[in-house]
Amino acid sequence: MNWLAIAQLGLTAFGAMNQMQVGDNEKTTADLNAYNLETDKKRGDIEARQRHNDRLELYRSNLSTNIAAFYAMGRDASSDKSVQAFLERNREVATRDTARSDFMGAAEGMKIMQAARSTRQEGRARQSAAYVNAFTSLGSGLTSYYKSRVPTTAPEITKTT
Repeated sequence: MNWLAIAQLGLTAFGAMNQMQVGDNEKTTADLNAYNLETDKKRGDIEARQRHNDRLELYRSNLSTNIAAFYAMGRDASSDKSVQAFLERNREVATRDTARSDFMGAAEGMKIMQAARSTRQEGRARQSAAYVNAFTSLGSGLTSYYKSRVPTTAPEITKTT
C-alpha cells in the first residue's frame, strides 16, 4: 500500500472541505452584511417619516402663528384674499417639501435594498465558486492518486513468438 498516495488523497479531501467551509463563511458574511443594510433601510425609513412629521409640525406651528399675527393686525384670515393666498402658498411649500423628503427617503431605501440584494448575490456566487474549486481540487487529487498509486497485481507477461 502506498501511504504517500493515501496521505495525498486525505490532504486533498481536507483541502476540498476547507474550500467549501470558506465558501459557506463568505455566504454567511454576505448575508450578515445584507441584514445590516436592511436594518439601515428601516432606520432611514423612520428618519424620513420623522422629517415628514417635523415639516408638517413646523407648517402647523407657522400657520397658527401667521393667523394670530394677521388677526393682531386686524385682518380676517377667513375673508381676506391676500391672507388666504399667503396661507395657501405656505401650504403648497410645505406639501412640496414633504413630498421631496418622502421621495428622497424612498430613493435612498431602494438604493440600500439593491445593495443588500447585490451583497447576498455576491455571497452566493462566492459560495458556488468555492464549491466548484473544492470539487475541482477533489477531482484533481483523485486523478493524482490513481496515477501515483502502486498497482496491487503484477501485470501479465505475455510471450510473443
